[in-house]
Amino acid sequence: MKMNLRILTLLCFAGCKAIPLNDDPTIPFRDAHVSHPAIYEVAWTNPLVKLGLLEYQPTEPASPAVDPDTERVYVATRDGFVRSLSPVDGHVEWEFKTAGRFLSGPTVHHGIVYVAGGDGVLYALRALTGEQVWAFKANEELVSSPTISDNKVLVASQSETVFAVNIETGAWIWQYRRDAPSGFTVRGTSRPLIADGLAYMGFADGFIVALNLESGVAMWEKKLTTSGGNQFLDVDTAPVLAEGRLFVASYADGVSALDAKTGALIWTTPRSGLTALLPRGNTLFATGDGSLTAFDMVKGRMLWSLNLSDPTNKGKGVNAGRSLALARGYVVVPTSTALAFVEPTSGKVRAMWNPGRGVTASPAGFSSMRFGSRLYVMSNLGTVFALQMVSTGG
Repeated sequence: MKMNLRILTLLCFAGCKAIPLNDDPTIPFRDAHVSHPAIYEVAWTNPLVKLGLLEYQPTEPASPAVDPDTERVYVATRDGFVRSLSPVDGHVEWEFKTAGRFLSGPTVHHGIVYVAGGDGVLYALRALTGEQVWAFKANEELVSSPTISDNKVLVASQSETVFAVNIETGAWIWQYRRDAPSGFTVRGTSRPLIADGLAYMGFADGFIVALNLESGVAMWEKKLTTSGGNQFLDVDTAPVLAEGRLFVASYADGVSALDAKTGALIWTTPRSGLTALLPRGNTLFATGDGSLTAFDMVKGRMLWSLNLSDPTNKGKGVNAGRSLALARGYVVVPTSTALAFVEPTSGKVRAMWNPGRGVTASPAGFSSMRFGSRLYVMSNLGTVFALQMVSTGG
């Protein structure tokens, strides 16, 4: 036992993460003497946002983005700043101030950073300098990361509107809007998915719609929330497309697979509370309301489900994050307690890491010859971490 403690101490001083299982709320206390294998090392960290004097439960919902050309990291935070960070040590290279907090992360494309502001403005900034190229005033709170295709930038608002603007000038091209339901809705919205001349988008009224990318005209629509009522009907998951099938989830009624061309229903699996989907092979991972669930993408059969809710949170199982990531074979799940690293085949938690007040935004994974495999994480306290992945999951 003494030898094991010495080894654990040496690992900690070396910078490797050998995390005891009692940091994992899903593992029984009796197993707390067992240690995780090293999964990552912290390459660098940069605290960007100061906690306000009366700020209660701060959150950072905007995911980082990485420029594939320069490997710089771009973040948008609750203090209204867009920042460019050096991949070497995380220092701020430039920053750009806006008039509102950010609820979605930037998108980097051909040397331009596109970022949707909570102030109702879509910004295009030069990736190297932060210089503003253009700004489109939507006059509605923008809450989705920009999606880019065919010389267009698409972004969605909290008011159930999708805007399409010219990628070079920011000029308005078209917009599509649906009426919000009368009942309560989930904060946030779906992110548009573009494929084969169509833009797929979920809405708070329980519908998924396929829009013509050139005109914004609806080609088909499908109601996914069929259980009735007017509360939390939202289809907030970013759609997933695989082999001609469109996968999307209703918060009230669960996951559905549709024919991407017609919207015809192929299968549906009840599982309420889902807010994010992630495909890997023939498996579809879904998270939300304190859980992570794996589904077979062919028939919709549930493979396994993992409870990630915090037992100290007065029974409220609503702390699993709204987004997912993959890193070196692990499914990475943000929660308000910690960042969970889960084996995709077994559903077993291999590590729970708390960078400070948990994580809301999906981490950004990136691999290169220069820095290897990394995961960039934004904590709810506004601190960015570069995690160097040192092991491979399932």
